[in-house]
Amino acid sequence: MNILLSSSYLPPIQYYTKLVQCGSGTAYVEACDNYVKQTYRNRCVIVDANGPLALTIPTEKTAEEKCLMRDIRISDHGNWRHRHWNALEAAYRHTPFFLYYEDDFRPFYEKKHEYLYDFNMELTQLVCNLIGIDIHMEPTTVYGGEQPLVDLRECIHPKQSWHIDTEFSPAEYYQVFKEKHGFIPNMSIVDLLFNMGPESILILHESNRRR
Repeated sequence: MNILLSSSYLPPIQYYTKLVQCGSGTAYVEACDNYVKQTYRNRCVIVDANGPLALTIPTEKTAEEKCLMRDIRISDHGNWRHRHWNALEAAYRHTPFFLYYEDDFRPFYEKKHEYLYDFNMELTQLVCNLIGIDIHMEPTTVYGGEQPLVDLRECIHPKQSWHIDTEFSPAEYYQVFKEKHGFIPNMSIVDLLFNMGPESILILHESNRRR
């Protein structure tokens, strides 16, 4: 199965269940859509001691009213790399697997990437490798892709409940702040990875109603 997804920054578990569903097909990541704010394109949601916390990557303003996702540049405003890494470390340093994976993620918050799309793609590929998702990913060269695809671009959105996705049912797993907040479903993939490590792939399969 070939699928079409939006570019996303450390997207929620739902996103990765789609990559698992893709199997031996190709996951095309839209590069030719107009950039839209307040989406997972530049935002992820983690869980810290106070509950869900949104982390947003600032982007450079463009002269044009509309700009393609592939052309969006990352801004250095507000020392965001330092803030995001500190937030990840504070939220997950007591999880079972943060220390195991931190050297894989830290370079993304030390090196300056010019384009948001490239940053997202590299992070997504890293997470797939760490979890064990064997997936072929490609950027689109035209809007919507060049062949018939299962279009999932609007399926995963911070302003849209995951409940409408009939193929996704988030399996419960250990969360370091579970006793304080209860289980919070469909957080950023790093919440699953840092808490569950190698068992993350099992949770993704359990969360996937289309097996």
